[in-house]
Amino acid sequence: MTAFFSVRVVARRDEARDIVSFELAALDGATLPPFTAGSHIDVRLEDGLTRQYSLCSDPQRTHRYQIAVLKEAASRGGSQAMHERVRAGGLLEISAPKNHFELAQGAPHSLLLAGGIGVTPILCMAERLSTLGAAFEMNYCARSRERAAFRERIAKSDFAARVQFHFDDEAPSQRLDIERLLRGAPAGTHLYVCGPKGFMDAVLATARAADWPEARLHYEFFAAAPSAPVDGASFQVKLASSGRVIAVPPQRTVLQALLDAGVEVPVSCEQGICGTCLTKVLEGEPDHRDLFLTPAEQARNDCFTPCCSRARSALLVLDL
Repeated sequence: MTAFFSVRVVARRDEARDIVSFELAALDGATLPPFTAGSHIDVRLEDGLTRQYSLCSDPQRTHRYQIAVLKEAASRGGSQAMHERVRAGGLLEISAPKNHFELAQGAPHSLLLAGGIGVTPILCMAERLSTLGAAFEMNYCARSRERAAFRERIAKSDFAARVQFHFDDEAPSQRLDIERLLRGAPAGTHLYVCGPKGFMDAVLATARAADWPEARLHYEFFAAAPSAPVDGASFQVKLASSGRVIAVPPQRTVLQALLDAGVEVPVSCEQGICGTCLTKVLEGEPDHRDLFLTPAEQARNDCFTPCCSRARSALLVLDL
């Protein structure tokens, strides 16, 4: 299970319309666990809510972490709680940093694409690449200037000339042309994208249609699309350690069925985004519905996310 520890909120700032940043520090003033660009932390809120937020501070300065939170109109409780209840001087419970969105070492060129609040890990990557003297370009898309966080920070950075802004409410000529951008990327470029699902789907679909190798596509989803009711036929899961068989009815997730049966599984986002509940599959064919695994990883069918994925076969044997 994920271990949490308490930190103090030492600063809170409005970064853009509906986006607030929080600076977090250890209670005793000590350094916090180290992290690398692209990392996120789990934040545990009231009522047992756990949400993931990317770190957008300098990885070399571990006396504080910085996160930024968009207040979602259709919040499931996390962003609303952060905006309305978390104040400077208060305490939060967080996990040590985790990184499922790492920079590739030694890439000849990096193309960073941020949509809205997806700028948080992308900005950290840009700052790290700049420090390393690596070749990169950053494109930042937002609905409007007032909704684009960290514009002043970027303008004051050493890499400001490498950043292009694109705003939905301004001239069509300045909007992001994904196909043209990818077509003009230098050979061997690694692509990094984070933002709303529609934006990311468009970028990744364009890259795959242009035969970009999967190994050069790096992405992190913040949230899944609004979930439909759990559907699909009933099936069974078998626990390899004991041989116990548990039925999963049409209106329950595998995770819910396991928890109902007293089987402990680490869980966080419950949307197939974070990978916390990722479970090995020893037999059977999963019906992948997550946003965490790559298409190639899904095709191997040797693991799945029980919080949202189901089964195509009548039985899944799980390494539990």
